[in-house]
Amino acid sequence: MKPEQKDEETDSALANSEQQQEPEKKAMEYKEALQRLQADFENYRKRVEKEKTDIKKHANAELMKALLPVIDSFELALKSISNADDKLRKGMEMIYGQFYSVLESLSLRPINAAGEMFDPYKHEVLMQEETANEKKDGMVIEEFQKGYMFNDAVLRCSKVKVLKFNGGK
Repeated sequence: MKPEQKDEETDSALANSEQQQEPEKKAMEYKEALQRLQADFENYRKRVEKEKTDIKKHANAELMKALLPVIDSFELALKSISNADDKLRKGMEMIYGQFYSVLESLSLRPINAAGEMFDPYKHEVLMQEETANEKKDGMVIEEFQKGYMFNDAVLRCSKVKVLKFNGGK
């Protein structure tokens, strides 16, 4: 065999080998592209789901915020009819209880204030009263308006009066 013939056979074998590898190479490229596309779609699906959940939470929070004055009015009405007709009071209490339990089932919760330590994230100070007891510094002693949480976020801060240590004066 001539050396030229060997080179031609080697070149031919190399070309055949490359031709066989070409479809495999393409198949691997297509497979990788498909996997990237699947991952991108899965990320997109998760992002859309999260956005949908966030929109629903935001819409519900706005509804709850709009209902807070209704709760306040109900509570004021119940206080003002304390010596009114017993049946009327009982009926109002039942309606208020039903209304409030529906709101609680939707994750509305009152913020505890009276007797608690002041928390700037949950309480808004309207008044302060001096105290000589250093241990009671920052304690909420009166709640003027009830605050509420919705899904672990503050919807409205409690408006409160707190004790402030006067340094023993």
